[in-house]
Amino acid sequence: MEFVCSKCGHREPSNTRKAACDCGGLWKLDFEAPAFDPEKIDHDVWGMFRYHEFMALEGDTWKAVTLGEGMTPCVRFNDKVWLKMDYFMPTLSFKDRGAAVLVAHCKAIGVDKVVQDSSGNAGNSVAAYCGRAGIGCEIYVPEGTSDKKIRMIEAHGAVAHVIPGDRDHCADVCRQRVLDEGVYYANHVYNPFFYEGTKTYIYEVLEQLHRIPSHIFIPLGNGTLFIGIVKGLEELLHSGMINEMPKLTVVQSEHCQPFVKAREKHLAEAEPVKLAPTLAEGIAIGAPMRSAEILEYMYKYEIDDVIAPEDKILPARRMLAKQGIYCEHTTAAIYAAYEHYTELHEEEGDVLISMCGAGLKSDHS
Repeated sequence: MEFVCSKCGHREPSNTRKAACDCGGLWKLDFEAPAFDPEKIDHDVWGMFRYHEFMALEGDTWKAVTLGEGMTPCVRFNDKVWLKMDYFMPTLSFKDRGAAVLVAHCKAIGVDKVVQDSSGNAGNSVAAYCGRAGIGCEIYVPEGTSDKKIRMIEAHGAVAHVIPGDRDHCADVCRQRVLDEGVYYANHVYNPFFYEGTKTYIYEVLEQLHRIPSHIFIPLGNGTLFIGIVKGLEELLHSGMINEMPKLTVVQSEHCQPFVKAREKHLAEAEPVKLAPTLAEGIAIGAPMRSAEILEYMYKYEIDDVIAPEDKILPARRMLAKQGIYCEHTTAAIYAAYEHYTELHEEEGDVLISMCGAGLKSDHS
């Protein structure tokens, strides 16, 4: 397998230690999954690696890394909405899907130490799987990150660096460390192996429901779940498992909406936006690095967008909790955005929403 630069087309072996191309472009993975076939699902594996036949994996290192992530249930919440319970994961967030594959890749190519920046969930996931794999790990998080997330990162044996300033500045500090020291950048945005994990979200929905719901709401910050979902759907489409793309709607924070603004102007890349405080910290990304790739998908499949009103996040969280769904604020923002969408458009009747993170990780406010 090879990495291909998204800007200049330069190729590198996938075992490169380079975080990105010399031109600054981010890597894509030159990998074409075999046609999806339910008969090739490995039913002896209870977890997302039951789909290993369709994933870009190098050898069997995943067997020593996996913590049983995946196979989270789809719960019928009401007569219109399905909830994909992706906080039923080892570290309580959907990021375990990508982190498991990324760390398996690191182990396969002999990486012994990584750094990563995160608003909390991805860093926690990478820390956990690095601990499992015996790989040294340091995680950079912005100030204001939930103390519970920081303590979880440290509990996994990783070093947590809390950086003053916003999420984007935190990423800049971490990337400078990568440039200065050449340490491996196990980042969920830069490294395309991460999306080989998040695409299994869609495989599972198909296996569990025997279909794909007609409308999927997807949180969009850096695009780790979004890119994985689109890739998974494209693979199902090309395999003939589905006949058409479902309707997709991305969710942005009212206080951070670079993709909403870019789509309004029909830009090829999102313009950086100034961050304002928001409870939806997981999607508060003012300068998303893969904006060109994400917008290309949005235009190709006529993907809609909606904001999560800031004043509706806590009410949505309370409503979900009273029905047994105790999620973090960013996850509640997805449901708040869905409710806002139904106020603006005709109500949808077959909706899938991801419950991305557990509530105990963000019990502030």
